[in-house]
Amino acid sequence: MLRIQGLTKTYSNGETALKGVSVSVGAGEIIGLIGPSGAGKSTLIRCVNRLIEPSAGSVQLGAVELTGLTGGALRRQRRQIGMIFQEYALIERLTVMENVLAGRLGYTGFWRSWFRRFAQVDIDRAIALLERVGLIEHIDKRADALSGGQRQRVGIARALIQQPKLLLVDEPTASLDPKTSRSVMRLLTELCIESRLAAIVNIHDVALAQAFLPRIVGLNAGTVVYDGPSSGLSADVLTSIYGEEDWARTAAGGVGGDDDEEPEIFARLESAQ
Repeated sequence: MLRIQGLTKTYSNGETALKGVSVSVGAGEIIGLIGPSGAGKSTLIRCVNRLIEPSAGSVQLGAVELTGLTGGALRRQRRQIGMIFQEYALIERLTVMENVLAGRLGYTGFWRSWFRRFAQVDIDRAIALLERVGLIEHIDKRADALSGGQRQRVGIARALIQQPKLLLVDEPTASLDPKTSRSVMRLLTELCIESRLAAIVNIHDVALAQAFLPRIVGLNAGTVVYDGPSSGLSADVLTSIYGEEDWARTAAGGVGGDDDEEPEIFARLESAQ
């Protein structure tokens, strides 16, 4: 599905954010990307969709090599990649419905998008997604009138209306309270299962990653230092990713909430793959 090989990013100031990173993600597979600040997590997902240009290496989505694409060919491939941003990236003055439909701009001609004339099938799809993410009653509300959790749900619906093959999620819970964070992660996981959608989730909360993401890739200083099941995040592994700390409780998976939730989600992921 997605194959990243030897991905390197060196900035003009000489700083190297990624050092030969290689990761593969299968169809319908959801992975968590963890690591300290500056480890290269956001750089990695932005190199995948070419918001940041990699310095070397290969990013292949299906049979298409993304790193060499330009112009219209790149725009067409970006339709296959949905992006959910930490700061939501909504247009504040537009309604919830209009923000969701913005996810179809890559498929809509210039004049139709200028006058916000979308096909009925897109409108129907947007309504269905807003119902699924629990925002149908806010369909005509402006984005700047929403809470943080509601904004993130709009961002999820906007990404999914693209009908992508791959979802890139950049710290979806960084600005949310613990209860809303769990709700958003549960929704993301369920939607990926339902659509058999591959996803990379950059997440700073290790306990939350353990609860909802079956496979974890740990980065440190631009290098992959762990790639395996979330159950394998022992104190020693967490030390290799983040450095010395008392990781006993985190390594034990103490996140609170429903104890049966994690195995149920993981079982659904395995059956969907």
